[in-house]
Amino acid sequence: MSQVQKLWNTTSAIPVVGERLFSFAFSQKAPYFATIRPRFTVVEPDHVELVIPKRRRVHNHIGTVHAIALCNGLEAAMGALAEVSIPRTRRWIPKGMDIAYTAKATSDITCIAETDPEQWTSDDPDLHVRVRGVREDGVVVIEGVIRLWVTEKP
Repeated sequence: MSQVQKLWNTTSAIPVVGERLFSFAFSQKAPYFATIRPRFTVVEPDHVELVIPKRRRVHNHIGTVHAIALCNGLEAAMGALAEVSIPRTRRWIPKGMDIAYTAKATSDITCIAETDPEQWTSDDPDLHVRVRGVREDGVVVIEGVIRLWVTEKP
């Protein structure tokens, strides 16, 4: 079990504040993610969800959640997913991101990252993580893939 999974299991068991404790700790590991104040709600192999609260600090000029804040949320979800999904004998690094902005982000946004278990053990080092951001009314506002390079540890 990865350190990220252990941290999630420990903190999420704490009533009321557990998810926030995990989210704060995760953001300390990669401080840039703290700018969007992610609140992780699901952390499990091959599936991670977090919420980006709609607040002025992440707004664009029209008062919706900024496109790059959305990308940061997707990347945070992907990073947690990679850490809890990858076999101990492998390592990962992001290669790129292909994203489509499909609607205005007018509410809190749930960022979702997903993979299939067999992707992590494939001989193909090019792994695609499916990502999307969903408004509170269920409308997808951003979707695409984040490409990872997964190789054996030396």
